[in-house]
Amino acid sequence: MKLGVQPTHAPSPAPAASRGAKGPSKAQQAFQRGLTALAQWVEREGDRPVPRGAVVEIEVDGQTEAVPVRLGVWVSNTRSRRDRLDADQLAALAKLGVDWA
Repeated sequence: MKLGVQPTHAPSPAPAASRGAKGPSKAQQAFQRGLTALAQWVEREGDRPVPRGAVVEIEVDGQTEAVPVRLGVWVSNTRSRRDRLDADQLAALAKLGVDWA
């Protein structure tokens, strides 16, 4: 995975499919957590590949403590399921420099 973009802040949330008053699904929330962790990784590490064992702690609204995200596993799983991602999710990944998005 080649990452060439270095964001100065967390990415804006990938637009979620309309779910009415319920809000984002658990899958959409998990994707957003992974995207936020990836943005932190890129900011800190640049275009260095994410090792499978990499864990990034992120701040999540409503949580008093940082939440660990197993970023290496998330990147691997997201890549293997990329055919199920919507255009907005792929665009958000591409914006962070993910070459397969």
